[in-house]
Amino acid sequence: MTDHLAAATALLSRSPLIDGHNDLAWQLRESAGADAARTDIAAPLSFTNTDLPRLAQGRLGAQFWSVFVPVTLAGEAAVATTLEQIDFVRAMVSRYPDALELALTAADVERIWASGKVASMLGAEGGHSIASSLGVLRMFYQLGVRYMTLTHNRNTGWADSATDQPDVGGLSDFGREVVTEMQRIGMLVDLSHVAPTTMADALDTTRAPVIFSHSSALALCDHPRNVPDEILARLPANNGVCMVTFVPEFVSQECRDWGRGVEAEMARRGMGREDYPGYKAVREELAAASPPPRATIAQVADHIEHVREAAGVDHIGIGSDFDGTADLPVGLGDVSCYPALFAELLDRGWSEDDCARVAGGNVLRVMRDAEVFSRAAKAQ
Repeated sequence: MTDHLAAATALLSRSPLIDGHNDLAWQLRESAGADAARTDIAAPLSFTNTDLPRLAQGRLGAQFWSVFVPVTLAGEAAVATTLEQIDFVRAMVSRYPDALELALTAADVERIWASGKVASMLGAEGGHSIASSLGVLRMFYQLGVRYMTLTHNRNTGWADSATDQPDVGGLSDFGREVVTEMQRIGMLVDLSHVAPTTMADALDTTRAPVIFSHSSALALCDHPRNVPDEILARLPANNGVCMVTFVPEFVSQECRDWGRGVEAEMARRGMGREDYPGYKAVREELAAASPPPRATIAQVADHIEHVREAAGVDHIGIGSDFDGTADLPVGLGDVSCYPALFAELLDRGWSEDDCARVAGGNVLRVMRDAEVFSRAAKAQ
């Protein structure tokens, strides 16, 4: 492993590593308020998975920073708070010009990474953020948002979520219009968090590649946030990518089973699924009585290999969900740990070329394809 760790670190110095999802912006908002200047991420932080020293150690080349807002917000409140999160990330990036730079295109990502900085992109997590307005969607794109997850943990009214009761049976007619407009303007369609029916409807609608920004394989762990094999099998025709996540309850069946106990206790107490402080409190209480199992790097690698089997090596990426989960696998506790995951793949006999595709090559292809499609669609 020592030799492979060195090889993995060297690999990520030669090939850009692109992470599909990091919730640092919301974590900092919760801890320090909406003023990004209150927390200096150039110094080591004890309460996050992410800071600039650890990003450098982990050899991260590009990050989709999530501009997540909770689904408990709706309408104008959701739009306004998403705008605040966009402003938060842009201010954070501007504050550290030697380490971060805003990227809007695949060419930007390659240029910024080559300069030794982390190419910083924005991803909106949940269609509730646009309040059913295509105008808001277009303005988010103008402000730098380069993907939108169609739902979060609740349905939007035009798209069904994986963790809500079926409503429209996938995508409504307006939902298909949202997907079509996203691809026309060049915004990636993100199918993490959505129901399998929504995944299928989106793939039926799309004419450019889609992404799953932070999801794993349902066949290995039965969490509804994961992707069924029949959907993974459609990625080659779409040319999209599934960015495998590190969230233990999506990676480890044992962690998933333990987590059901937290959900059951929350339901018993009359707490909603979106009560994040309540979830954390109940989880900590139950963990004190019965420590949860731990996911492992090997299990994350198992999901990567399963996606390779179901979809092919050209359709895999990495979407950690750092700072968006209460726990992380052993050995993947923060953003310094990416090389350990690629060392695990090299240990399993993966070629450096295939590892480079998973690290970021596949996502760069998707971004380029989306840009080409958008230019042609706008020309029409």
